[in-house]
Amino acid sequence: MRTHQQRPRWAAVTAALALVAAALTPSTALAAPDPGPAVKVNQVAYVPGLPKQATVVSGSGSPLAWTLRNASGATVASGRTSVRGLDPSSGDSAHVADFSSFDTPGTGYVLSVAGADSNPFDISADPLKRLRYDSLAFFYHQRSGTPIQAQYVGDRYARPAGHLNVSPNRGDKGVACRVSCGYTSDVSGGWYDAGDHGKYGVDTGIAAWQLVNEYERTLYVSGADRAALGDGKLAIPERGNGVPDVLDEARWGVEFLMRMQVPEGRADAGMVRHKVSDENWTGLPMRPDQDPQPRLLSAVTTASTLNLAAAAAQAARVWKGIDADFASRALSAAQRAYAAAKANPTRYADPDDGNGGGTYVDNNVTDEFYWAAAELFTTTGSSTYRADVTGSPLFRGRGFEQGGFDWWWTAGLGDATLALVPNGLPAADVAATRAAFAAYGDRLLDLAAAQAYPAPASGYYWGSNGVVANGANVLALAHDFTGQAKYRAGVYQALDYLFGRNPFNHSYVTGYGERATRNSHHRFWANQLDASLPNPPAGLLAGGPNTDLQDPVAQQQLAGCKPQKCYLDDINAWSVNEVALNWNAALAWLSAWAAEKAGAGTPVDTTAPSTPSGLSASAAGGSVSLSWGASTDDVGVTGYDVLRATGGSFTRVATASGTTYTDSGLAAGTYRYQVRARDAAGNTSPASPEVSVTVQGGAGCGVVATTQTQWGTGYVVQPVRVTNTGASAITWTVTFGLPSGHSITGSWNAAVTVSGQTATARATRPLAPGATAEFGFQAARPNGSTALPADYTCAG
Repeated sequence: MRTHQQRPRWAAVTAALALVAAALTPSTALAAPDPGPAVKVNQVAYVPGLPKQATVVSGSGSPLAWTLRNASGATVASGRTSVRGLDPSSGDSAHVADFSSFDTPGTGYVLSVAGADSNPFDISADPLKRLRYDSLAFFYHQRSGTPIQAQYVGDRYARPAGHLNVSPNRGDKGVACRVSCGYTSDVSGGWYDAGDHGKYGVDTGIAAWQLVNEYERTLYVSGADRAALGDGKLAIPERGNGVPDVLDEARWGVEFLMRMQVPEGRADAGMVRHKVSDENWTGLPMRPDQDPQPRLLSAVTTASTLNLAAAAAQAARVWKGIDADFASRALSAAQRAYAAAKANPTRYADPDDGNGGGTYVDNNVTDEFYWAAAELFTTTGSSTYRADVTGSPLFRGRGFEQGGFDWWWTAGLGDATLALVPNGLPAADVAATRAAFAAYGDRLLDLAAAQAYPAPASGYYWGSNGVVANGANVLALAHDFTGQAKYRAGVYQALDYLFGRNPFNHSYVTGYGERATRNSHHRFWANQLDASLPNPPAGLLAGGPNTDLQDPVAQQQLAGCKPQKCYLDDINAWSVNEVALNWNAALAWLSAWAAEKAGAGTPVDTTAPSTPSGLSASAAGGSVSLSWGASTDDVGVTGYDVLRATGGSFTRVATASGTTYTDSGLAAGTYRYQVRARDAAGNTSPASPEVSVTVQGGAGCGVVATTQTQWGTGYVVQPVRVTNTGASAITWTVTFGLPSGHSITGSWNAAVTVSGQTATARATRPLAPGATAEFGFQAARPNGSTALPADYTCAG
């Protein structure tokens, strides 16, 4: 699994922004962020019929009494917390209060533990039903080239059209290339990507796709609420035209991508420009129609071209019965884009093209090729596209080995289409793809279970809240495909995190909750800097905790923060508090699904199995044999999770159906084990007392490299998996031999250098005992060469 990917919008622009910062109205100096009450709840609403849990900050080693009071102050439920202990993601010592047994809808509930009161919250599905529309309204607010009208957004948020060649704008109707191309392009329309005025191929592509998929899912999932996404549901100019409003909005993105395509008769015909943005960064605040900067088109990229191919192919089939002319134009654009990308497979974004607009560098487009082929095959049934789908190393859900949904990793989007939309693939292939959603969903549930503030994320970096939302979307599809309650519960648990069950008791969704984000990084919604301007409208998802702290404000206020605490609600803290198309598209998809599934329902089983007893371990060679006593449960135990640690944290290494397990292939060292029981609803018991066992033999680190794909003049090696087989943390180095004439053209998740024919990859951070890290690289080779790198060795 690809566990870390920084969103490199600003990777090359820190120096430029430092200059812009001098022109900003400075924000008020802030103290350390207020963590809020010790009782951390979903301060918006828990859904009836689903688990209801809160995290309580306490160093007590014994359970604490809790009470739940209604809006009148009467106690309606009580119980005792379970001790969680020290949580590495937040640094908090935590307990968990489970009040799932109380299921009466209402408002103004307060949970009290050890003298501390939570923020008030509801038990209701109503806020989610509002959010599915508020989150979509973000896209109308972000439209470029059209006035945002008061009749749809109110006077406070109305504004003139931006970038329509009306002074002081230079406009988007005749934009020249940043590097001269001999012509200008009309690239008006579309959506502003984030807090700046740039418009980007890759973010527009995934956002448009998710909006269309939000609707397309309702065509094929039994019981899906298609009516909730119908015409007249959004406050936009197109309402009442007979077309579902979510599709009207998505069309703004698809039409813009088509305008970014290089026309026939020009160099790079069929390819798509990476972005249109200002020549130089503008300061805050600045309404779009007041932007005086010249607009420039960046070079074409394979990634943006494939985003058009995928999104337009999807649009072609969905609009076929709605607007045949648009569907035909979209399909033609998609097919031209795919052919152009095949002819230009390595046209990557320039990492130095970061002035006036983010870079969005992505030097691995195997996932975009798979996604685009999947959409074109599903729309056309062509054997050519089918061969590209089934011949991809990512086919049948294998892309989930590296990650879920994001602008830089789109394989799962193709899988979603292949798993949802009838396409002629054998039933076994569709079943395998659906099973991959469930398998990845299980990994996400494990990640959440390991955190006191559960979130389906393995790291907290730029856009971590978007990662959480997209993780929840994978869980939602896993529930669609399997019907298993644990995935549904996991979706709402992720919403709990976004709505305030986090270390700051802070709702990351504007307008939702007592302590919600107010100061999003945005050039128009800039009330913090100019009282005449508005705060953001409701329904926007903040980028969220980011351990990399790329902006000066976050660096000053958050130095040394624990991963889930690297957040600040400040307009100038752009690396943690920006908004973006792809994050809100994920939130819109998620909230629509959650609103649909939030019927009163039957209360789920929340009783965990008993703790396994009598765990014992013995070592022989490189294996450890474990055995333990059986657990009991009110409905029945379905299996046991085997947890292993060589350093501080335990991770799940296997699931056993019985009460024995053999852990094989171990290097020398001391290993600690626990086991926990699991029932059919996904409830897990407390972990058993740990046992320790020593395996004799060598130690160090191991490396295994996989060639993901190759072509005549190059290849991608990914993942290169490094495992710390020792008993202490290491900062590893991997060396390998490059065949004669080969050169490395790009790498990720490691610093790679080459001397002669020896390549050296160095870790970017320490690796804990027993843990694994992955990196990858792309290389060029002489045409006709079939050799590949060899002799991988690892040292730590």
